[in-house]
Amino acid sequence: MSQMDKLKKDYENTEIPNELNEVVNATIREAKLEQRKKRPVFRNSIIGVAASAAIFVGSINVSPAFANTMVNVPILGSIVQVLTVQQMKVDEGTYQADLATPGINGLEDENLQTALNDKYMAENKELFEQFEREIAELKKAGGGYLGLDAGFEVLTDNDRILSIMRYQVNTVGSSSTTMRYDTIDKVNNVLITLPSLFKNDSYIDAINAYIEGEMERQMAADEMISYFTENEFGEGFTTIRPDQNFYITDDQKLVISFDKYEVAPGYMGVVTFEIPTEIVEDLLVSDVYIR
Repeated sequence: MSQMDKLKKDYENTEIPNELNEVVNATIREAKLEQRKKRPVFRNSIIGVAASAAIFVGSINVSPAFANTMVNVPILGSIVQVLTVQQMKVDEGTYQADLATPGINGLEDENLQTALNDKYMAENKELFEQFEREIAELKKAGGGYLGLDAGFEVLTDNDRILSIMRYQVNTVGSSSTTMRYDTIDKVNNVLITLPSLFKNDSYIDAINAYIEGEMERQMAADEMISYFTENEFGEGFTTIRPDQNFYITDDQKLVISFDKYEVAPGYMGVVTFEIPTEIVEDLLVSDVYIR
């Protein structure tokens, strides 16, 4: 079974209207035909293709709509695509939701690709079902406001690295934001973890020391910047986790990410720190990913 067939099967399992599959197929066929006509020979060229599917969920009816999100990158003669394969929306006055699910196509390792796509589908399915349960509870209690926005962004997409960020914003009075990242070596078909970049766990102390110093430096330079530091609050940032959110930039720098409220007040939003390579270069397994 091809990967696009696998994506179509996932659509069917989530009760996408029957007529949607043919529209998606036609869009992809048209995009690939156009790609063959225009594909350049330069290694780093980027080809834009539109292909997406959406489910709009109302209080009574379900009807299809379509989004336009696809990222294509030529890599060693193949095309790795990140596209919106499912979009679920709720628009019921004070209850608003918009969930876009990414799908990857073109990885040589179909098992890795399937595992990632299944994970993305399961994440948003769980989020949507939880949102529906919370709506029902609010309605029983007399009503209220509930918002959910979930989507993704391709942060890095070059000859080797694909970094995908999935975000989730929950709104009930105030809002909370959480991020999840996947960084993939497209050449070796490997899902990169933070510990896998380093020889041993001594990187944790090195990164902790840099982040603590950077927090203090930023707060000293700008009174509008605030972090939960141990000196200031007693129980502030002390250490990153082995599974800490991270991604690798296009210029091969390591970025550590913290969710909203994780290490700073809410007005600071999601906080990221780009780690200077010289801080960790002696601890790296190699310079293939981080330089």
